[in-house]
Amino acid sequence: MARMTVNDRPVEFLLDGDTPLLWALRDAANLTGTKYGCGVGDCGACMVHVDGEVLRSCLVTIAEAEGRVVTTIEGLSADRTHPVQQAMVAEQAIQCGFCTPGIVMAAAALLKSNSAPSEGEIKAAIRNLCRCGVQPRLVRAIERAGRVARRVETISAAPAPGISSRDAKSSVPAFGNSNDKDQSR
Repeated sequence: MARMTVNDRPVEFLLDGDTPLLWALRDAANLTGTKYGCGVGDCGACMVHVDGEVLRSCLVTIAEAEGRVVTTIEGLSADRTHPVQQAMVAEQAIQCGFCTPGIVMAAAALLKSNSAPSEGEIKAAIRNLCRCGVQPRLVRAIERAGRVARRVETISAAPAPGISSRDAKSSVPAFGNSNDKDQSR
C-alpha cells in the first residue's frame, strides 16, 4: 500500500510496494498517457514528474513514491495549453506519438528550470528515444515552448479536446475553411 498525490489528487495504491510506479499509474489509476517502452529506464517513454523532478516511472517503485507528488502527462495540462504541448503540435514534432508524453514531461521539467535553453542543453536534457526521428523538430519545438513560457511568443495551437470538427476548422486555419465542402471521394 502506498499513498501519494497524483495530478493534484490524493491516491492510495493497494499494491505491493515493489510495484513500479508506471504500472500503478497505468493499471490501477488508468492514467495511460505514461507509456511502457523498455522497462529499464533507457527510452524515457514513462517520464513523470515526482516532486517536480522528471523521473522514469518504470524505475521508481510505489514505495519510493510514498508521500510524494506525482504529475503525469494528463496532469500537466488538461486542456493541452502547456507551452510544450502547443509547440510540439505547432512544430509538427509528433509522429506516432508513443514517446511524446515522456518527451513532453522531460521538456516541461527542463523549461521550468531554464526557459531559454541552448540547443546543446536541450539535447543533453532530452535523452528520450524516438524511433520516428523527430529530434530536429523537437529542438525547435522546445526552443519555441521556451519563448512561449517567457511570453515572447504565442502559438495558435490545436483546439482543446471536445471541440467539434466544424468549430475546429473555423478555429485553426490549417484545418481548412468550415464552409468548404467535403472533397473526399
